[in-house]
Amino acid sequence: MKDRDSAVFNSIPQASSLRNGLAESLIAHIESGDLKPGQRLPTEQAIMEATGVSRTIVREALATLRAKGLITTRQGLGAFVSSNPTPRSFSIIPNDLESIDEVLRVLELRLGVEYEAAGLAARRRTSEDIVRMQDRLDALDRAVAEGGYGAEEDFAFHRSILVATQNSYYGRLFDTFGTAMVPRQWAHLDQMTATERQKHGERMRKEHYAIFVAIRDGNEAAARKALRNHLSKSTARFEELRDANLHR
Repeated sequence: MKDRDSAVFNSIPQASSLRNGLAESLIAHIESGDLKPGQRLPTEQAIMEATGVSRTIVREALATLRAKGLITTRQGLGAFVSSNPTPRSFSIIPNDLESIDEVLRVLELRLGVEYEAAGLAARRRTSEDIVRMQDRLDALDRAVAEGGYGAEEDFAFHRSILVATQNSYYGRLFDTFGTAMVPRQWAHLDQMTATERQKHGERMRKEHYAIFVAIRDGNEAAARKALRNHLSKSTARFEELRDANLHR
């Protein structure tokens, strides 16, 4: 291995979030040009020694970069920066959400996208869109009433709002994220008492219904406000969970 190949990796800090921390460090070096297209990455052993993480973490981080189209692997030669290292498409890989902080970043992104979408949906929705949104709400209610988390139904309701914008790019963007946009695995719903889950379900239903009514009635300002209120409260709940974990 050439010294210049390993020098960049000697500067990688300890990865506090394990795989994601290492993956983000590698991505930063690629995006900055420190690692150039076609350049060979150091061996797994060299990265382990430079960062102090395990071989499993190194392999998972490299797998993340391959999934994003940033590196390629050549049999017997190792990993290389792709000739066109810019990701071909943006995606949120479910395994990326390995901490509540990352869930909060997803919610922040959702707010930016869905806030505008709610206003457009209120302006452009059709009678078919209204029926679709009502159906999605009913399905979500049934899922929660039957004791489920309703993650897929929640995703479907939010996607129906994007469809109502009459701009297909919104729906396609949401499809890229998949159910990672509704990260119920971090909500700790299974740790709630029956009463707490009932209250949580009622609050979610009230928030969803406020969004639906505003869009149905063609009220752009109310639709944006209701959407912001819903995702802001979700953000606050995840922040509380994060802070509670920090103080354990």
